[in-house]
Amino acid sequence: MKPARQIPARTVYIVLTCGAALALAGCNDGSGDPKTEIGANPTLPAVQQFLWPPMHLARVVGWKQDEKPSVPNDLKIQPLATGLEHPRSLYVLPNGDVLVVESKAPPAPSPKRPKDIVMAWVESWVTSGGSDGPSNRITLLRDSNGDGVPEVRSVFLDHLNSPFGVALVGNDLYVANTDAIVRYPYTPGDTKITSPGTTLTPLPGGPIDHHWTKSLVASRDGSLLYVGVGSNSNITENGIEAEKNRADILEVDRATGRFRVFASGLRNPNGLSFEPQSGALWAVVNERDELGPDLVPDYLTSVKEGGFYGWPYSYFGQHVDPRVKPERPDLVAKAIVPDYALSSHVAPLGLAFYDGTGLPETYRGGAFVGEHGSWNRQVLNGYKVVFVPFSNGKPSGIAQDIVTGFLNNDDQARGRPVGLAIDKSGALLIADDVGNTVWRVTASDQASTASR
Repeated sequence: MKPARQIPARTVYIVLTCGAALALAGCNDGSGDPKTEIGANPTLPAVQQFLWPPMHLARVVGWKQDEKPSVPNDLKIQPLATGLEHPRSLYVLPNGDVLVVESKAPPAPSPKRPKDIVMAWVESWVTSGGSDGPSNRITLLRDSNGDGVPEVRSVFLDHLNSPFGVALVGNDLYVANTDAIVRYPYTPGDTKITSPGTTLTPLPGGPIDHHWTKSLVASRDGSLLYVGVGSNSNITENGIEAEKNRADILEVDRATGRFRVFASGLRNPNGLSFEPQSGALWAVVNERDELGPDLVPDYLTSVKEGGFYGWPYSYFGQHVDPRVKPERPDLVAKAIVPDYALSSHVAPLGLAFYDGTGLPETYRGGAFVGEHGSWNRQVLNGYKVVFVPFSNGKPSGIAQDIVTGFLNNDDQARGRPVGLAIDKSGALLIADDVGNTVWRVTASDQASTASR
C-alpha cells in the first residue's frame, strides 16, 4: 500500500530521529526486558502517555541468496515457495494442497492529523505492500510426495478484496475478504476456481478499515463460522460508531449468513483455532499502543462465549486505560483476564496448535505463534515464531523462541512471520509477508533418526 500522502523527507527524518519538537518521547523510551511480560502473570509497569509515540522501525531489506531463518538443532527450515506477493495466511486442504493467501491492505482515506500522516508513511516503509506485483489472490501449492518441493503451483483464486481467512466445509470453500465472507464451490483436486462465488455475509469494512485482516475458522460440526474483526482505531479515536461489530469475534450461521457477537473487547483477534484437547476456541490478540514500550502485552487466550476482554476501556483484566472517555466501570468490572501474555507490541497474527507427528515429541500438543514484530519500542520485540507448551488444554510453560533470524544485526527486517499452518506431513508452515516466502520447518535429520 503506497502512502496516502507524501511528506518531506526532512520532516520524516526529524520525527524519526528524535531531534525535534515532534519527537517528544525521545530516543530512550525506557524499554524494559520483554521476557517479564510473558506468561499468565506478566509484569505491568506504570502507564506512560505521549504526545508523539516513540518509533523504532525495522526497515525491510529482504532475504539474500542462501539466507534463511534460524531454528533449534532438532529442527531444519527450507523455503516451500518464494517469489510470492505479500503472503499473509495459510490453509491446508484435506488432500494436502496448501493455499497461500497473498494480500494487500485495502485503500485507506487520506490521513489528516499530523500523527496519522507520519504513521501512514511508517507503515509503507516497514511493509512490502507498496510493491506492484499481483496480490489479493490465493496461490495453490501441491507437494504430493512431501519432499518440500511443490510439483504444482497455480493461481487458485484471483481478484479478491484483501483476503485473509480461509475455511473449507464439505465442498464449500469460504474466504474472508476484508468486507465479506464469500463462498466458492470446491472439488477435491481443483487447482483453480473460476466461479465468482456468492457472499455469505458482509463484514465491517471501509471506508475506514484500520484492522483489515479477518481470521476465519469453522466449528467442528461445520454449522458455524467464527471470524475475527479488529478495531477501527487504537482506542476509539475514530468515534464509537466506527467500532460497530468490531473488536469482536463474530459467530456466523453457515446456512443463513446471520451472525451474532460471540465475544467482544478483543482489539485485533487473529489466528482463530480450536485447541485439540479441550475443543475450545483460542485466538491471539494485538493490544493497544501508546501507553509505553512495555504496555500493553499482546496475548494468547481461550475465547469464552459472551466474554468481554477489556478493549477499549481496560487491558489485561481491570487495568483502566486513562485515555478512554467516557469510562465504563460496568464493563471493566467484567473484563476477562487473558490466559497468556506474549509480551508487548510483538503483533501476533498467526496461531497453530501442533497435533502432528512430524516434529519432535516436545512440540506435540503446544501452540506455535507467529509474531509479526514491533514498531513502537526502542528494543524491537517479536519478529519470530515462538512455541508455547500446553498441558490439559492450557499453557504450561514459558514461550520458547523457535524460528528467529528475521532481523539482521542492523535491526533490518529480512522477513516478518504472519500466518501459520501444519501441513499433511506434520511440518510447520510460515507465511513471511515481507520476505515473500513460505517457510517449511521439519525435524532435523538427527532428530528424525533419534525418534526411530
